[in-house]
Amino acid sequence: MKITEKEQLRLQKLSEIDRTYWAQTGVVLAGMDEVGRGPLAGPVVVGCVVMPPEPLLPYINDSKKVSETRREALYDQILSTALAHATAWIDPETIDRINILEATKRGFAEAFAKVNLPVTDVLIDALQGLNIPARQHALIHGDALSYSIAAASILAKVARDRYMIEQDALYPQYGFARNKGYGTAEHIAALKKYGPCPIHRRSFIGHFVP
Repeated sequence: MKITEKEQLRLQKLSEIDRTYWAQTGVVLAGMDEVGRGPLAGPVVVGCVVMPPEPLLPYINDSKKVSETRREALYDQILSTALAHATAWIDPETIDRINILEATKRGFAEAFAKVNLPVTDVLIDALQGLNIPARQHALIHGDALSYSIAAASILAKVARDRYMIEQDALYPQYGFARNKGYGTAEHIAALKKYGPCPIHRRSFIGHFVP
């Protein structure tokens, strides 16, 4: 694939932090990110991915900045290029029981444990103090600053979005295919009209249902 000089420069900048670790002998670097902390329904999903220094996949970026069509294409490219990858899913019942922060941390630990490489260092979007046996490097807005974190964010988002589209077929009244469980006006109106379904987070919807 021929890419523009502008995109090559953007990828070089996005991978600057990653390359400082790739250059170190004995370091196995993973990027990790979560998707779904804020929605009223559905799981929180954590992606963990070990990307090689080459090739850098064009158009990898913070998943929120990439179109759905491009995310889908990148998802397959990441899976075929990554040295290792994993996702972890924490369901709404667990989120309600232990709270979203603890659920997210659990997801990070589970995703890391599934990766079948001896990862030594992890670039993480914002979270600190995770229960994983590796050096942790938290970056604020890390999915916009690190190639590896951006790849993990795409992995998690595509996986979660696909799941929410499947749930839309089961519970069409909430518009999950469109809102992915987030609290849009349409979703909240449906929640008030129909009440919650099995994948709603009861701890998140108290303002909208009795």
